[in-house]
Amino acid sequence: MKLNELSPGEVFSYFEKICSIPHGSGNTGMIADYCLEFAKLHGLKARKDAADNVVIFKAGTSGYEDCEPVILQGHLDMVCEKEPDCDIDMSVQSIKACTDGKMVWADGTTLGADDGIAVAFILAVLASDTIAHPPIQAVLTSDEEIGMLGARDLDTSELTAKRLINIDSESEGILYVAVLVV
Repeated sequence: MKLNELSPGEVFSYFEKICSIPHGSGNTGMIADYCLEFAKLHGLKARKDAADNVVIFKAGTSGYEDCEPVILQGHLDMVCEKEPDCDIDMSVQSIKACTDGKMVWADGTTLGADDGIAVAFILAVLASDTIAHPPIQAVLTSDEEIGMLGARDLDTSELTAKRLINIDSESEGILYVAVLVV
């Protein structure tokens, strides 16, 4: 079974693509560029800053255009660990994501679901023409796993949202969603 056969298919399709791009901490340029290309493909305004953080803007859907914007936030980097007999060079090679239809794991390496699945969910929302939403400011930060470096260096000059939904988790099987209201 392939990842994109899991539900929701759009999310797992993006997650599968994310797994194919090396994106360990300190090596987020390719995943940041992928997110920029995604935005371009979908006609969305986007920018990448010097720290490889990516911000993508999407207008609110019909009836929600004038609502306050919301930030959807996840991070682009992953912890790169592998089993001693694994010969994958995670700085240049993709990880091998596997599924049995119930669980998802990587063959010989960490999976990068922290926080690749959040990025996949955010991209799926941004790509959707059927999900009703207020204006979205998607903030995808770099190097969270090594000290929140991307968040520290984030260019916030165009961010206007007072609500932020951070999608991240530390525990298997649990997804934490935190909402910050400024």
